[in-house]
This record gives sequence, C-alpha cells and structure tokens, in this order.
Amino acid sequence: MTPIPRFLTIAACLGILALAVPAAAQPNQTPPQPSPDGNGAADPALSAKKKASEGSAPVKAQPLAWPRLDAGSVLCRTEDDLARLAARRMGQPVSGSLDCKIIRLATPITIVQRKGPGRTEITTTDPAAGGPGWTDAWLPAKAPNFVPPPPRQ
Repeated sequence: MTPIPRFLTIAACLGILALAVPAAAQPNQTPPQPSPDGNGAADPALSAKKKASEGSAPVKAQPLAWPRLDAGSVLCRTEDDLARLAARRMGQPVSGSLDCKIIRLATPITIVQRKGPGRTEITTTDPAAGGPGWTDAWLPAKAPNFVPPPPRQ
C-alpha cells in the first residue's frame, strides 16, 4: 500500500470513531442519583442496610492467649537440649544433636515450672504445636499491657 491510501484509510477509521455515538448498555434505565442523606449510596436498600448496621453493637477483639510463645521462640524437647543450645549459641563445642524447633506462630502454652528466667518447662495447649518441652523465652507472670502507639500525624 502506498503512503497516501494508507493515510486516507487511517483518517477514515479515526473519523468514524470520532463521530460514532456511544452505545448504551442499558438504554431504558436512568443513571443512579445520589441519595438525599448524602451517604453516597444510590440504592435506598443499601442505605437502609447501612443504617441498620450502625445501630448494632461493636465487635470486640478477642484477647490474646496468655501465656504464649511468640513467633521466633525456641521449644526444646528436654532441659539438656536447651542447655546444649545455649552452649552452641555461646560458641562452645556441643556433642550430640539438638531436639529443638523454632515456633512459627504465636502458640498458647501452660507453664509447668520455672528454673530461672532462661529455663521454663512448658506444655503447648495444642499437642500438634509441640507438646511438652523447655524454652528460654521470657515469660512474665502477667500478660503485658498493650499500649497502642501514638497516632501518626
């Protein structure tokens, strides 16, 4: 095709597109009008549902389980495994393997006994989460109070 007929073909196509009347998907309906109460809902049924939900009681957040092991805590099968893990972390040579795992999700526990701040015998409330074992996680007697951070401005 030579440049002039190509130009005329493109110009004709663009002219047809420019003059085309927009198609209406639903030609017999009028566009929705904003509601008179100003909430932006075009459908009165939607605004009625919104008003009904505004009167309902607010949903309270479930309290976090306490005591619990947070993600990243270590759970060892025996107290000896926990002692060998501590020695390995200090760079000392350790004989034998360690039967310890890292907790991936916050896990509710029951404290069996404490042997100082770095040795606590626990049992997970869900046996599939680890069962009985020892941890070096800091577990205070009372749940810490959550103080929300100040709002950003």
